[in-house]
Amino acid sequence: MVALTATEDAAPTGWLSVAERGSVAGIRFVVWLATALGRGPARLVMRAVAAYYVLARPSVRRFSRQYLERLHGHATFAMVYAHVLRFAEVALDRVFIVSGKTRYFDVTRTGYRHLEELGASRRGALLLGAHHGSFEAMRMQADREGLGIHFVGQFRNARMINAALAKLSPRSNARLIAKGEGVDFMLRIRETLRKGDRVAILADRVGQGERTAEVDFLGQKARFPTGPYLLAALVKCPVYLTFGLYQTPNRYDLFCEPFEEEIQLPRSGRDEALRAYAQKFATRLEHYVRRAPDNWFNFYDFWSGS
Repeated sequence: MVALTATEDAAPTGWLSVAERGSVAGIRFVVWLATALGRGPARLVMRAVAAYYVLARPSVRRFSRQYLERLHGHATFAMVYAHVLRFAEVALDRVFIVSGKTRYFDVTRTGYRHLEELGASRRGALLLGAHHGSFEAMRMQADREGLGIHFVGQFRNARMINAALAKLSPRSNARLIAKGEGVDFMLRIRETLRKGDRVAILADRVGQGERTAEVDFLGQKARFPTGPYLLAALVKCPVYLTFGLYQTPNRYDLFCEPFEEEIQLPRSGRDEALRAYAQKFATRLEHYVRRAPDNWFNFYDFWSGS
């Protein structure tokens, strides 16, 4: 069940150093519980799972407390537990969304007309998100309205949960694009955008060997990846910000806003331009983090510079 909640017992070396934990049997049990008994009983189980993590994983407590103290000035055990529980609940909802049981959820939409206009014009775009709330909720609404969204990410430390979700819906992995380098990766991105689909990237975690920029975030310097802006400059398409914020017990507030019509990186001052884009993203992310503080799901030393 550990992998279902996707909590990373991360060391200071960064989130990519964390191997997926948990057992296949445990994941299958929670998937069965969710699909056979419904969302209510499964949410009760998530309370116990969250309590286990808070009690048994010192790093989870430490990094949650670090974040909460930075945001609120203090952090109690109850606040840490509520933070981890929110993560468990959002992760659990992926099971219902992927299996098509979207009747459980209410959705509000702010700025969704931007995606509708892209769909109507058959124009491709990059969507920048973060590990804040649920991008799956945004994809759920896009599927309802026939708007294709493909997701780029690092999937090697979530193999078991992705495999379990694929059994619920064999098509769930069809629109996953493993982050990489080289011609094949770029060709797939370009082809997806050429078809008029959207390509989504979570732009708040640094991949191995990825270029970064140091920016201000929640009152301290933090390193954010610059790869999304390099990619956007290469494919020359508009960029939007998207967030799906969870509100208990069953509502997702979806937000979409323009970021840049086109990312431009001049030869002179290229690094400065990349840093400016990363800072712009971090500033808007901070706005949404403050709007829904318990939706921030980076359980590792985010400010360590790793």
